Amino acid sequence: MLLPKGEIVSVKPDSLAAELGLVPGDKIISINGEAMRDIIDVSFAMADEEIELLVEHADGEREIIAFDKDADEELGAEFSAAVFDGIRRCANNCYFCFVNMLPNEGRASLYVKDDDYRLSFLYGNFITLTNMGERDFQRIERLHLSPLYVSIQAMNPGLRAEILRSPRAANIEEQLNRLEVAQVNYHTQVVLCPGLNDGEELERTMAELMQRVPHVLSLAIVPVGLTKYRRDPYPLRQFDKSGAKAVIEQVRLWQQKMRAKTHRSYIYLSDEFYILAGEDVPPAADYDGFPQLDNGIGLTRSFLTDFAAVKTPTAGYEHSLHLDVICGASAAVNLNPLVREAEELIPGLSLRLLPVKNKFFGERVNVSGLLTGQDIKAALRELGGERQGIILPATCLRAGEDIFLDDMTLGELKKTFPTVKIVTAQTGKDLWAAVSGWHDYSSLNAAGGTYTWQSNAAYTKESAR
Repeated sequence: MLLPKGEIVSVKPDSLAAELGLVPGDKIISINGEAMRDIIDVSFAMADEEIELLVEHADGEREIIAFDKDADEELGAEFSAAVFDGIRRCANNCYFCFVNMLPNEGRASLYVKDDDYRLSFLYGNFITLTNMGERDFQRIERLHLSPLYVSIQAMNPGLRAEILRSPRAANIEEQLNRLEVAQVNYHTQVVLCPGLNDGEELERTMAELMQRVPHVLSLAIVPVGLTKYRRDPYPLRQFDKSGAKAVIEQVRLWQQKMRAKTHRSYIYLSDEFYILAGEDVPPAADYDGFPQLDNGIGLTRSFLTDFAAVKTPTAGYEHSLHLDVICGASAAVNLNPLVREAEELIPGLSLRLLPVKNKFFGERVNVSGLLTGQDIKAALRELGGERQGIILPATCLRAGEDIFLDDMTLGELKKTFPTVKIVTAQTGKDLWAAVSGWHDYSSLNAAGGTYTWQSNAAYTKESAR
C-alpha cells in the first residue's frame, strides 16, 4: 500500500526545517514510524522532543533524519495540501447542492465536493457526517478535534435523509450525541428551502439544537440559492420578500428566548434574508462576535462597523480622482450610503458604485462572492466614463489567488483596462483605506495557498489570514 506523503512547498528561513536541510519538493512520509495522513498528524507527531523523520527527496531517494527539538519548536515547513491522503469526497446528492448547479465546463477545483472532517476542523468547512466511520469518530475523540462545522438541514431524520438523498443522514441525532460525549463542540448550518425544511420543520430544528447548547456553538440559517444551471428534478424555489420576513420573525423569537436565557443569540440569519425583506441587518452586538463570519453571517454588519470605525474627514485629493466600486446586486443597498459618505469626507473624490448582474450563474445569484471576471469586465465596459481606479470585493477571488470563479485571472482583467489601477478590498476598513489613500493602497489578496504546521496543533492556511 502506498503511504501518503506531505509535500513541502516552502521552508522558512532560520527555521528547524531549514536547519535540517529540508527543501521544497521533499515529502514527509512518517514521523517516529507513524504514517502522516495530514497536517494534523504532523502537528501531534512533532510535539515530541525526539524525532525520526522519514523524508523522500525529489529524486526519489529516502532518508531518515533523527534529531532532538524543544517541545514547542515549530517545523517551519509549508505543505501543498492540508491532507496527504486525498480529500474525503461527499457522497450525498442534496436537493440544493451548489456544485451540481455549476456549468458543465469550469475550473476543476469548483467541482470538488468535500465532506472531510479534517477540513472542517482546520478551516471551518461544513460536513454532513454521513461518511463518518468508527475510526473517524475515534480519531476525533482521541485528538479532540473541536470545534467542527456540521450541515444539519433538518433534525427530522426522515426529512434529512430525503434532502441529502442518503439513508445515513437519518443518524444525525446519534452522531451529535457521540460528539458531545467526546466533549467536541460544533457550529451548525441549515440551508433553508421554502416549503421543505422551513416553517414547522425549522421550528423543530431550532428547538432540538438549542437544547444541545453549549455543545452547539452557533446555528447559521442561509437561504437556498439557485443558479440557471440547476438540473435536479426536485422542485425548489427561492424566498421572496414575504417569505424572508416570515423567517426573520420566526427566528427573532428564538433569538430573544436564547438571549434572555444565555445572553447570546446562538441563531443567526444570513444577510440575504434581511436584504430581501428590506430590513436593516441587526446591530453588531446581536452577532456575539461573529462566530460564522466566514459563512457570510453578519458580513454586512461587520463591513459597516469597520467602515464607521475608521472614517474621518481628510484633506482629499488635489486632482479629481474617479474610482469605481464593484459589488454584487444584493450589496448595493448597504454600500451606497458608504460611497456617498466617502465622497463627502474626501474632497476631490468621485465614486461610482457598480452592482454587477451575475449573468454567469444567473441573475438570481446576486452576492459579491460569486461574481465572475467576465461579468465584471462586461459591466465596466458598458459603464464607460472616466475612471482612474477600480475596487473589487476580495471575496470574488479565490482565497489566496488572483483567480475568479470563471478562471479569468486578475491579470487578465487588468490587461483589459491597462491604464487603470485595480485593487481588492476585503473589509470596511480596507475600503476606507483604498478610497482615502488611493495612491499608496495596494491589493490585500496575497498569492499563495500553502499550509503550515504550528506547534500548538492549530492550522491556518497562510493566504486566509
